[in-house]
Amino acid sequence: MPTDHEKPGPGSPYGAHANRDLLSRIPLDASLVMDVGAGAGGLGAAYRRRNPAARLVAIEPDAALAAEAARHYDEVHRLDIEAAPPPIQPGTLDALVMGDVLEHLRDPWAVLKRDAALLAPDGVLLACIPNVEHWSFTARLLSGQWRYDETGLFDRTHLRWFARDGMKQALEGAGLIPLEAAPRIFQPDMAEAFAKQMEPALRALGVDPADWLRRSAPLQYVWRAVRVAPKPMVVVARTLRPVGGVNDVRVLEPLAAIATRPGIVTRAGMDATLPKLDPAIPRILILQRRLLDNPEAPAYLRALRATGAVLVQEFDDDPAHWPSIAASGSLAFRGVHAVQTSTEPLAALLRELNPEVAIFPNALTALPEPANFADPARLTLFFGAINREADVAPFIPALNQALREAAGRLAIAVLHDRRTFEALDTPHKSFAPLASYADYRAAMGRCELAFLPLADTRFNRMKSDLKAVEAGGHRLCCLASPTVYEGSIRHGETGLIVRSPDELLQSLRALLADPARARGMADAAHEWVKGERLHAHQVASRIAWYRGLWDRRAELDAALLQRVPAVG
Repeated sequence: MPTDHEKPGPGSPYGAHANRDLLSRIPLDASLVMDVGAGAGGLGAAYRRRNPAARLVAIEPDAALAAEAARHYDEVHRLDIEAAPPPIQPGTLDALVMGDVLEHLRDPWAVLKRDAALLAPDGVLLACIPNVEHWSFTARLLSGQWRYDETGLFDRTHLRWFARDGMKQALEGAGLIPLEAAPRIFQPDMAEAFAKQMEPALRALGVDPADWLRRSAPLQYVWRAVRVAPKPMVVVARTLRPVGGVNDVRVLEPLAAIATRPGIVTRAGMDATLPKLDPAIPRILILQRRLLDNPEAPAYLRALRATGAVLVQEFDDDPAHWPSIAASGSLAFRGVHAVQTSTEPLAALLRELNPEVAIFPNALTALPEPANFADPARLTLFFGAINREADVAPFIPALNQALREAAGRLAIAVLHDRRTFEALDTPHKSFAPLASYADYRAAMGRCELAFLPLADTRFNRMKSDLKAVEAGGHRLCCLASPTVYEGSIRHGETGLIVRSPDELLQSLRALLADPARARGMADAAHEWVKGERLHAHQVASRIAWYRGLWDRRAELDAALLQRVPAVG
């Protein structure tokens, strides 16, 4: 049942688009997921891009929709779930998704109770349920305009209606433990306006208007429930000011990934704080690239230690770039319990200051749908980076030569670097200023090639291969420096390593002469990211590391105080 806000576009079948609130709660590293009422398979397609290794099973009785869904699921079963149980071994499902299903059943309580047994001990039930308390119900009844609609809240095929408390009772009656009822609120201004109009009547009835608005604003609730209470953990991150996607890659997306597991609660922001918690609940506080180089830093760390949290520094650049870090006694690393970073060279450097270092390579949340190589007669080279003017400068003559020779068959898209853009002597170029991470990725996805130059300097050697990961995810063929990228790109298979301007020119000539070769390497790079560099590959290891730190917190705290007594 798409809501009025999720109706498929003209020609789009039911279920062609994923419910994002359900998608974001399917455990990212699930092995077995069953989607009941899959429709055309939009949810399965979206989850497949996040976790290609999962086995996805769909239940869809409609023949035409089941045929559509079969493109995205490993199995599609056409059956009436009230008449026959799904063909799943009990105790094996990591996620049972019932998006807009239960309200269509004659006896949803019986189906819930039966199918709850399919869940693994740590499996999760996800259900999207319309809210019978929604303000529009009252509005229609009061105005005498009650009627059924083809879709949405008043769908004529709805047989059952649930309020929040009623759904909670239904889940508990099935032997499940409700963990979350996330409200889906659309048109909040209209809800508030109607509640204001209703306020005199509500007060006359002894109903608190604020409480009624809280109950009547959600159009739906997304429920998350489990068979066995999960082990809780809270992870909070204090982020940098948003610049160029750094927060997304290193903090926001990894935290969203682990939060798909039941029991894991995350929050992030420049001034994010830990909620009040039972002292026994594991809690991790991540400091993203905090230099801790001012006189107030010891007091700041003392206050953070007082929360009882394990303190983790997130750092993915060469600390020598900031001389103040060393001048302050490297408190940024010595004054925390542990450090997380992105590469082995950085980890080796940081272990000299703190032995507790974990490496989490940069990764993508999902594989984008490739949108390039549409015109085999034309290739576009992407160059988008911050502070790489000096790295690209030696290659400008070679780029200009290649652009001249290509006579329109090669174009270049430049982000942020105005100096490089102006040095390119061609009409076949485009420029965009520093963009949001989503816009940056979208611009990359419209290209076929990516140029990744890094001069061989200490600072550059400490960088990660993120741009190669992003390019591979979008199915681009990289032309990259040996610095950093030689360890990730297999020359001639997943991209090309170029060691000089002349090698860049020769490589561009070869790819323009044989665009199919560029496409082949781009496809191989896409498979590399699919197999190794998605956040789904890291969920278990991140959670295990954080839990391990918590279990050893007394030992880690003693080591911290021995390194830096001033934070005690």
